[in-house]
Amino acid sequence: MHKTSPHRNQRLADQIQRDLAELIPRELRSPSLGLITLQSIELTPDLAHAKVFFTVLGAEPEVALKALQDKAGYLHSLLFKRLHIHTVPTLHFHYDVSVKHGIEMSQLIDQAVRSDDRSDHKDENV
Repeated sequence: MHKTSPHRNQRLADQIQRDLAELIPRELRSPSLGLITLQSIELTPDLAHAKVFFTVLGAEPEVALKALQDKAGYLHSLLFKRLHIHTVPTLHFHYDVSVKHGIEMSQLIDQAVRSDDRSDHKDENV
């Protein structure tokens, strides 16, 4: 089995992310898809598969995911023409919930701080 260096693997993941970030808005032009942002790419060591993590604003994640999955083969062929490498990974799209969870956690912290501030003001008035 052929192994790639971790640095080459990361450079390729970065290049795929840059290329897809350019291709997706151009090839998937639909207002119903909102703004798709690529968060990261994880490549398997043999470069056969790429997990493409994305977020979306202004659309339902399921709608964006379906559109990306439907166009995965076409996007793969466009990457093949751009990258000039022997193996272009098969694309597997995944909605990245970490940003959504981060926003929810931040809102909960803000809410707790506001609640704490209110209880401090009540204690001062007593």
